[in-house]
Amino acid sequence: MNFELTEEQALIQDTARQFAEGVLAPKAAELDATADPEILKDHLRQLAELGFMGLNVSETYGGAEVGTVAFSLAITELARACASTAVSVSVSNMVAEVIQAIGTDEQKQEYLPKLCSGEFYGGSFCLTETEAGSDPAAMKTRAVKDGDSWVLNGTKVWISTAAIAGVYVVWAVTDPTAPKGKGISCFLVPTGTPGLKVGKPEQKMGQKGSGTHEVVFEDCRIPLDALMGAENQGFKIAVTELAGGRIGIASLALGVAGAALDYARDYIKERKQFGRPLADFQGLQWMLADHCTEMEAARLLTMQAASLKEAGQPFAHQASMAKLMATEKGNQACYAALQLLGANGYMKDYPLERYARDIRVTSIYEGTSEIQKVIIARNLFSN
Repeated sequence: MNFELTEEQALIQDTARQFAEGVLAPKAAELDATADPEILKDHLRQLAELGFMGLNVSETYGGAEVGTVAFSLAITELARACASTAVSVSVSNMVAEVIQAIGTDEQKQEYLPKLCSGEFYGGSFCLTETEAGSDPAAMKTRAVKDGDSWVLNGTKVWISTAAIAGVYVVWAVTDPTAPKGKGISCFLVPTGTPGLKVGKPEQKMGQKGSGTHEVVFEDCRIPLDALMGAENQGFKIAVTELAGGRIGIASLALGVAGAALDYARDYIKERKQFGRPLADFQGLQWMLADHCTEMEAARLLTMQAASLKEAGQPFAHQASMAKLMATEKGNQACYAALQLLGANGYMKDYPLERYARDIRVTSIYEGTSEIQKVIIARNLFSN
């Protein structure tokens, strides 16, 4: 077991850290308060120039091709400063990966360079529906062949970065007579396609700078070659990509929780009560010790999942463990850090209340903590 980063991985981590500290941190509170898409687009444009919008994409298509471990390190560093930017980067990399994995040569050449270069501000992953969240196989969106086209009808919800995406990866039922989950296909729909409508941004508790929208397809006509992968085999693709996405969300939770714990540590070293720094009190020391230990365990789980994925080995079980640990313990760490600041933690003058709001959704999206436990248990009992 070698826990040492390669020179390339360390460079990616350091570059992400410098960008987060120099560019993201000064704008994070403003982006949270205003949800100004121009701020987010500026961040994504600059990150594309650094190669962060195609971290796992082949250099052939303009990607950085640095692997899943480097991707995880980058998302963690970005999230330490701005979770909204980090999740946008994670989702767009997820979209690029699925296109690279199952797209045709023409689809790869059309979309991947635009995602990697920043010509597109990102892509959107359109899977979830109102009655198909934890149970995505229950989706109702339909795609019907009509001459030389597919016609899409349906509504997707909770779609990240939908308002600024250049392309949407969309799942729809193509064989309604097939057993549940067996008649679903995957499509590429570029922005501006007639019949594609993006709804107003949802009013969220946290990660406000990354817009979340409803995406509606009303007689949305796309060419037959918009199909990605084999017809009626799209659900397996979605399951695989969600597993990879969980590494991104675990990494994001590590970043937010790490920033919160570091801020609380520095605060209690300076803050005095009863004539002594708060850091002198063993009870508060132990609070930080417990949460830092838990987050280190989550980091190791995340690195394990990322390493397995990068090596082409089965990783879904480990990704679920990593996401469960990082997000649940990350939520607890942020609330403990806020508690250490007392009343100041509750004030917007300090970043703790934003960290607590931003991390809350990590135990919900890309599969709830309860679903991760189902996946983990299913694996444990399958042998």
